[in-house]
Amino acid sequence: MASNAFARLLFCNTSKYLVKNSIPKQNVRLLSSPAADNYEFIKVSTAGAKNNVGLITLNRPKALNALCNGLMLEVSKALDSLEANRQIGAIIITGSEKAFAAGADIKEMQNNTFAQCINSSFLEHWNRVSKTLKPVIAAVNGYALGGGCELAMMCDIIYAGENAKFGQPEILIGTIPGAGGTQRLPRFVGKSKAMEIALTGAQVPAQEAEKMGLVAKVFPVDKLLDETIKLGEKIAGNSQLITRLCKESVNIAYETTLAEGLHFEKRLFHATFATKDRKEGMTAFVEKRPPNFINE
Repeated sequence: MASNAFARLLFCNTSKYLVKNSIPKQNVRLLSSPAADNYEFIKVSTAGAKNNVGLITLNRPKALNALCNGLMLEVSKALDSLEANRQIGAIIITGSEKAFAAGADIKEMQNNTFAQCINSSFLEHWNRVSKTLKPVIAAVNGYALGGGCELAMMCDIIYAGENAKFGQPEILIGTIPGAGGTQRLPRFVGKSKAMEIALTGAQVPAQEAEKMGLVAKVFPVDKLLDETIKLGEKIAGNSQLITRLCKESVNIAYETTLAEGLHFEKRLFHATFATKDRKEGMTAFVEKRPPNFINE
């Protein structure tokens, strides 16, 4: 949730960033809806050869993408829009090469009182990311500290650049993680490592984060977004309906016992046999041709 004070660093605009990461311009397209023009702290675009991957880029360069209330409200708004878009099959959240998000905006919360936090349900709307029905992938370069680390963990998959650093430094400024850091981190890395990270505020480099299971894969900095878009395209190529069921089944593993989870999984598996996409997928396999999913 918290952020240390880092040196002022500049963040390239979307087009320069994509060129630097060797992504063809025709494969990334800014959304041209009226809503897209209203974003102050993020940029929203589509990516991939079929423009079926949503791309949310955090854009507070002078603050190293510190997560202010306005930014998180905009992320929620963008997720609402991308979820409603039937063409979008996966969503990516990313930042700059210097910072995914260096933490929450400390200046914004510095003078909060306990009563204000309770009465305003402070940080409650941050959970919108974890409630997204479509798969969400975090593409993390640079700092992902405090709220930035928590935001990445709300996503379904984390891909990281070689320069990425994860951590929960809240303890260093007299507070604790407040957006899932103490709850999600142990589920990813186990109690001992989670305690070490949370109680010391230490930063974890990308390679170590991959070894402990926090990160799925690590790539060179200039290849990260390209590889994440490829992953998004691969996911988006499947049935969106079946993908949602699969995501729900995996997530239930964190919420219930093994026996209950296995029962839930079996029922969702059975439910796929009521869908047109399950029939199409198996028929295409037997006929040795690509499936034509219609998300029904």
